[in-house]
Amino acid sequence: MESLLTDRLATLSHPQRMDVFRLLMRRYPDEVPAGEISQALDLKASTASVYLSALTQAGLISQRRNGTQILYAVNLTAAQEVVSGLFVDCCRGRADICPPQLSDLLRSVSPMSDTKFNVLFVCTGNSARSIFAETILREMAGDRFVAYSAGTAHRSDLNPIAVELLRAKGHDVSPLRSKNVAEFQAADAPVMDFVFTVCDRAANEECPTWAGQPLSGHWGLPDPVKAQGTEAERRLAFQQTYGALRNRMLAFSSLPFDQLDRGSLQKHVDDIGKTPLEQD
Repeated sequence: MESLLTDRLATLSHPQRMDVFRLLMRRYPDEVPAGEISQALDLKASTASVYLSALTQAGLISQRRNGTQILYAVNLTAAQEVVSGLFVDCCRGRADICPPQLSDLLRSVSPMSDTKFNVLFVCTGNSARSIFAETILREMAGDRFVAYSAGTAHRSDLNPIAVELLRAKGHDVSPLRSKNVAEFQAADAPVMDFVFTVCDRAANEECPTWAGQPLSGHWGLPDPVKAQGTEAERRLAFQQTYGALRNRMLAFSSLPFDQLDRGSLQKHVDDIGKTPLEQD
């Protein structure tokens, strides 16, 4: 076991192999094609292949063939073994070497009955998917959640088809505006309890650590703004995205938060991210 830990640490000691591992952690529970990994990290395909092979051999990630593609995902069990190997075997479980935020992460996140959770939905552009998620959660469970959304792009505008769909569904669109993620990383920004990425590009980006160590999840969906075809087909893409997000908000808001510790809640969040795209 000690040899395995040493091998895994040696594999992660290479900065670019660590970058690959970190990207796949951000994209979990997704399985990501090698081509997308190399593009996101600006690596040559041959170089990315070498790094992915090393991580796979160390058991830190898994691979699965899907047709002509090879898909990669983080091996959470192996990641857990690395952390426990360092903390328990190497450092003998000394709590005094743990950073303060780790203690916060290990606590239950169960709220008091009068507590609201702050939830932020992040996308590259804050124009459709993140706007849908913010609006749906606000109106579905605004008594228990304060919903926000933002984009990582420097500038974005609300998509008119998205706004029209929300209005047609009876949502109040007056509070909506396009926002940059930097607004929520300022010193006076509300502290988030949950941060969800709803597009793959945003999850691929390396973001600063959030204040308060919120629970994070990746709920990536195809971008309806990029849908091709007739006007009806393009509008159907927005409808499907709205339906998928509404289903995820239903599942999320129905979780028994007062009965779940952080680990159990994380698993539920990851499972919600696996739900397929459906039309509402």
